[in-house]
Amino acid sequence: MARTSTTTRCSYAASDIACQLVFCWVSWYLPYFYTDTYLIPAATVGTILLVARWIDAIDAPVWGIIFDRTRSRWGRSRPWFLWLCGPFAIFAVLTFMTPDLGYGAKVAYAAITYVACNILYTGINTPVTSILSALTDDPKERVTLTTFRMIGSKLGVLIVNLTGMELVHWLGGGDDRRGYMLAVPMFAVVAVGLFLVAFRNLREIVPVDSTPQPILGTFGALRGNWPWLIIFASSLLFWIGFIARVTLAPHFLEYVLKRPDLLKVANGLDFASLLVAVLLPWFCRITSKRNIWALGLAGMVLGQLIVWIGVQQGHSLGWIMTGWAIGFIASGAAMAMPFSVLSDSVDYGEWKTGIRAAGLLTAIGAAFCLKAGAGLGGAIPMWIIDAAGYVPKVAQSPAVLHAIEFGIIWLPALCFAVATIPVLFYGRFERLEPEVHAELERRRAAR
Repeated sequence: MARTSTTTRCSYAASDIACQLVFCWVSWYLPYFYTDTYLIPAATVGTILLVARWIDAIDAPVWGIIFDRTRSRWGRSRPWFLWLCGPFAIFAVLTFMTPDLGYGAKVAYAAITYVACNILYTGINTPVTSILSALTDDPKERVTLTTFRMIGSKLGVLIVNLTGMELVHWLGGGDDRRGYMLAVPMFAVVAVGLFLVAFRNLREIVPVDSTPQPILGTFGALRGNWPWLIIFASSLLFWIGFIARVTLAPHFLEYVLKRPDLLKVANGLDFASLLVAVLLPWFCRITSKRNIWALGLAGMVLGQLIVWIGVQQGHSLGWIMTGWAIGFIASGAAMAMPFSVLSDSVDYGEWKTGIRAAGLLTAIGAAFCLKAGAGLGGAIPMWIIDAAGYVPKVAQSPAVLHAIEFGIIWLPALCFAVATIPVLFYGRFERLEPEVHAELERRRAAR
């Protein structure tokens, strides 16, 4: 099985740098933008985020079916980088615009632009995952490519976290509305360029059956696909916890620790996850993917507990930032492994049912989980602090401060702990991988 080229690896990384240069704004900063800049009540923000998730329940499988039925001279996944990069960038910019409207129209504008941005994100991010199974059929090489993707993803997030809000404040000159309007388009333009680089350089080389499956038949790849169900359940819980954690970071630093200046540092620590992500191929040579995945989630629980100790120790910044960093470091495994093993679940589905549905399985197993988790992980904390009486830009009551602490510590910790449970059952399917790949090679050779 051939080693992928450096160009392929770097171009695959570029595809997720592009995604994060835009979507990091949406997933990390949009709830704070809505409550403290566009002045939409926190409960309404939570509802907008949740409504978008119900729509995702429809658009993710629809996109997956479209990808599986795509036939072009560029392949199935690759052309979508070209076709959707522009619309995705445009709607991301519109999401952070703040037209002067009445309350009802303001909420409608926020909901429509946010939903459209999320739909287009599924359309362009799912191919980033689904193309992996077409770039190589070597499970070890897929882990390496996933590592490069995670490097790209974390680099994109780091760039936004270190420079995004600084640009908002600088360009806005005290007017954050104007700052967002000028800053976000700069990131969107760079993202379009990187998507075009990925489109130019990536090639789908793994042969697949060119006959389109009937639409309902595509869902047959889910039948008995227990590895995929494990990935789906664990990933959804992971993203709820992870997004809840970062959603309340601005509120926690501003109102609980009274150190809003630390937001750039706190979110920038996400880059520490690369300490684990870059070592994933080596880890996979000495232990199973299941063990790495489970240990990553357990490490995130540990990080949350250390943050709690810091809060109990009189809001000790040393303890809190240590726990925050440990959580991000552990996320290097907890976040990367599901993306890697999704391609293996596509192979498992083809082996078990004869149906290869990379688009559908990755659309629901990756993009839907990420966006549904982002929606619920953003909505639940917003509802919690609103119920406690949150009012932006004023000193918060003890009830609100406790609500912020619960949302940033215990809600994520519970999600990470429960997400570990299905992962413990993944080992039996991981041991089947050599048999699955050998059988698929025989079938392809016989065509």
